[in-house]
Amino acid sequence: MKTKFAASVLSALLYAQGLLGFAALATVLLKERAHANGLVVSSDMPSGPSLLVVR
Repeated sequence: MKTKFAASVLSALLYAQGLLGFAALATVLLKERAHANGLVVSSDMPSGPSLLVVR
C-alpha cells in the first residue's frame, strides 16, 4: 500500500514539474516574441491618462 502511495505522489510531482516547465518555456517564448515585435511597455511611461486627451 505504501509503495502505491509513494508512486502516486512521485507521479503527481513529476506531472506538476512538467506543467511548470511548460509554463516557463511558454513565458520565455512569449517574452522573446514581444521583444521582437517591439510591444514591450517601458516602465518610464506613466500609466495615467494622457495629457494629449485633456483639452
